Amino acid sequence: MQDVSNLPQTLSAALSKRGYNDLTSVQIAVLDEALKGKDLLVSAQTGSGKTVGFGLAIASDVLDAQGRFGRPATPLVAIIAPTRELALQVRREFDWLLAEAGIVTASAVGG
Repeated sequence: MQDVSNLPQTLSAALSKRGYNDLTSVQIAVLDEALKGKDLLVSAQTGSGKTVGFGLAIASDVLDAQGRFGRPATPLVAIIAPTRELALQVRREFDWLLAEAGIVTASAVGG
């Protein structure tokens, strides 16, 4: 297991507040340096930490060296989810995980 303290302070603080001491295997896998900047398709069991893993992977591409996020002129990341419930889950998880980094999330769902 990888300790959360190896992440930028903004992320490790958010994870620690939620009771994470170590990352799950799927979260460790998506942080592999060889995957940085690439699109990911991850398949793992429910409850394995995929959503937080996606947030961590995205963060490594958009946060600066201090773990902060500056306001861009346009959106930098788009996540497509197959259901309204999953889209809202992703936003809820990203909101707490990335709030201290200064990331603003938004969701648009059809129906």
